[in-house]
Amino acid sequence: MLTFSIALVALILGYLLYGAFVQHTFGIQPERQTPSYRLKDGVDYIPMPTWRVYLIQFLNIAGTGPIFGAIMGILFGPSAYLWIVIGCIFMGAVHDYLCGMISLRKDGASLPEMVGDELGTVARQAMRVLSIILLVLVGTVFVTTSAGLLATMTGGVWGLDVSSWKTIFLIAVFFYCILATLLPIDTLIGRLYPIFGAALLIMAIGVGFGIFTQEGWLPEITDAPFVSHHPKGLPIFPFLCITIACGAISGFHATQSPLMSRCLVNERRGRLVFYGAMITEGIVAMIWAAAAIKFASVAASEGLVTVPDGSSEDAYSSLAALMTSGGKSNPALIVNMICQTWMGRIGAILAVLGVVAAPITSGDTAFRSARLIVADFLHMEQHKIWRRLVLALPLFAISAALVFVDFDVLWRYFAWFNQTLATCFLWTAAVWLHRHGRNAWIAFLPAVFMTFVVTTYILCAPEGFRLPYLPSLIAGLVLAVCLAIWFLVFMYKNTSEIVQKGRKR
Repeated sequence: MLTFSIALVALILGYLLYGAFVQHTFGIQPERQTPSYRLKDGVDYIPMPTWRVYLIQFLNIAGTGPIFGAIMGILFGPSAYLWIVIGCIFMGAVHDYLCGMISLRKDGASLPEMVGDELGTVARQAMRVLSIILLVLVGTVFVTTSAGLLATMTGGVWGLDVSSWKTIFLIAVFFYCILATLLPIDTLIGRLYPIFGAALLIMAIGVGFGIFTQEGWLPEITDAPFVSHHPKGLPIFPFLCITIACGAISGFHATQSPLMSRCLVNERRGRLVFYGAMITEGIVAMIWAAAAIKFASVAASEGLVTVPDGSSEDAYSSLAALMTSGGKSNPALIVNMICQTWMGRIGAILAVLGVVAAPITSGDTAFRSARLIVADFLHMEQHKIWRRLVLALPLFAISAALVFVDFDVLWRYFAWFNQTLATCFLWTAAVWLHRHGRNAWIAFLPAVFMTFVVTTYILCAPEGFRLPYLPSLIAGLVLAVCLAIWFLVFMYKNTSEIVQKGRKR
């Protein structure tokens, strides 16, 4: 309990202290007119109250990510606490803030355009492809998740089985996503998201209260933090860093922050909206990680699940068993158990709002972001709805086809694409900061670390090249070091050119 409490305090202090440092490093200009006013179009560029922009940003980036990822991540042990705190404060929140604010300075530019401006045309084209792939995967994954959950809850109603209900809900959710993608941002998203965002926060607060009042065991940081407790024996690095993405650092956020940069009314609000929303997500992830393992420890002690006799890892094995159905992992199962057991009927209602509505609201903005990226690429204005429809329908057609792909496969590839995108933007932010005379180290060091993570993972993971762990680790480290040297050389050359130009003047 002590480690959990300290971690929560650390996240709050991270926002107050390091968040202020990052804002100062960026160099905000409160008097500067934002794109929401200067480019106001009534569709994507709309000035909105800061509290609403914050809640939309929070729900855009959160979804079920900080819930499901944290639950699966705590299986690795107390190292999950460390990753959430360090990753969120020094990587994820920095990533989100810089993405939102650089986009704002570039008139609400989308991720590929920001990358291309700093890293060149090849990087721009590659990022366009990667971003669209990730966003379609996100939309498909979250639409499938929500439809599946709703089908499970309604199976047997009116004589229809789960499969029939899933088809009905897939059509309904896709229809909503099409509307949310095509209509002005304040028509559906601006009105519904604050409600869903508040429900997600209330659910997290209720579960957080249960952590302090319910019986059970919580791991402490002294319990072998660098030894994996995962029932399948997965190593902490890099698997934990990929498993807990949205609660620590997530490239998907880089596709969402530009949406809100087009609605922000003052640069001073960027810290709350971008850095603050990520810290909030980290708190949500911390709460669900702790709640899951505490609930599982009680289930193990009461014999509600079968675990190895006398095992010191009963809580971790119990958690793995509780969220397994039909041989596949489904964290939604334990979310539902915790909400109903700790919060009663209210918890059940909030579980529906949080676990079903959250993935829907992440899916719709994923498609909306994909539309905007394609529009930026084609230089196609989006004032008329038929133009939006022309760009959106092919994206939905591809997503509809992916619905038939195995969900576990979709999720694994989504996770890697997610962190790879985050890595690319961190390098972009480091270059931007240096070119503008700012402290580039706040983005450079996270970029080096995440390069190490994503390279090692894709080389050794089952869905990757399946190479032995140690060679993968060495290769990941070598690439990270090489890119670090490239950036340092770039900084030296760029600084020298600036000095020489100054002397000529």
